[in-house]
Amino acid sequence: MTATTVDAQASPDLAQRVRAFPWSRYVVYIGFVLVFVFFAVTQGEYFLTWTNLSNVVVQSAPITVMAIGAVLVLGIGAIDLSIGSTVALGALSAAVALEASGLWWVGALVGLAVGAAVGAVNGFFVTVVRLPSFLVTLASMGLVAGLARQLTDLQSVPVLDETFVWLFGSGSLLGIPILVWWTGAAVLAGWHVVRQRRFGAHVLAVGNNERAAQVAGIRVGRVKMAVFVASGMTAALAGILYDGRLGGARYTLGEADLMTVLAAVIVGGTALTGGKASIAGALVGSLLMSMINNGLILAGLSVSQQMIVRGAIILIAVSLSLRARKSQ
Repeated sequence: MTATTVDAQASPDLAQRVRAFPWSRYVVYIGFVLVFVFFAVTQGEYFLTWTNLSNVVVQSAPITVMAIGAVLVLGIGAIDLSIGSTVALGALSAAVALEASGLWWVGALVGLAVGAAVGAVNGFFVTVVRLPSFLVTLASMGLVAGLARQLTDLQSVPVLDETFVWLFGSGSLLGIPILVWWTGAAVLAGWHVVRQRRFGAHVLAVGNNERAAQVAGIRVGRVKMAVFVASGMTAALAGILYDGRLGGARYTLGEADLMTVLAAVIVGGTALTGGKASIAGALVGSLLMSMINNGLILAGLSVSQQMIVRGAIILIAVSLSLRARKSQ
């Protein structure tokens, strides 16, 4: 057998292996490495410093927390467009309650309760009234944004409690920023629910085939309600983390986070149509979005230029991810 014959046989085998490789499963990790290398080469003097890289992780914390809730929502084949507005309302509610009571835990509980209430309202209209989640959360997005503006009459609310700020923002435990601990806790909790608990299996079953899930005895309404409540609470927790990191709350918090969260989750491997969820992918997707934002700032782009480039990058990344998934 000649070398030419061997090469001819090897080439189709290699092409077949490339096509058979599960690109959709690893696209977020490949994208992360490529973006990291790009900014390391173009902005290496500033990008590769320990301070900057730790800032990338810290700044991604609220996005990662929201992404965990978004994974569950997309996992059942639904969508929650109100998470950005819930961030602001949860943050402001926590700050106002903290200011009124002087107790850090009261502020945190009030913020989480507000997020749970928003999620419960969304869940009610989706499960009981049986409206599409897109329409329900589109309406609640505007409603919640209005409530956030009305709550403090467009005024910022400072957060001065040292315990609150340490626990939800600027603190450090064992030399690791507290926001990294929150990220780790959210990811571990999400992974445990999706992969180790029966509820996670029910979420994916509902997303795969809601009718079949009902026939199998799964209480679809309860699953959907719990998922929307979890989404509202993770959004509110993200708002509380913004409170701690920024030292105050404002109605504009979270207003640009919806696109970033959805991009992180979809690129990370969670299917828009439901039935497939990846917590690890959501984490890497969140870090990827934070790294892109950080790199664009280091590149000296204006805010408007950052928005244009970031939007284009997210569009391309999501398109490639969905295309790779369809080809499998």
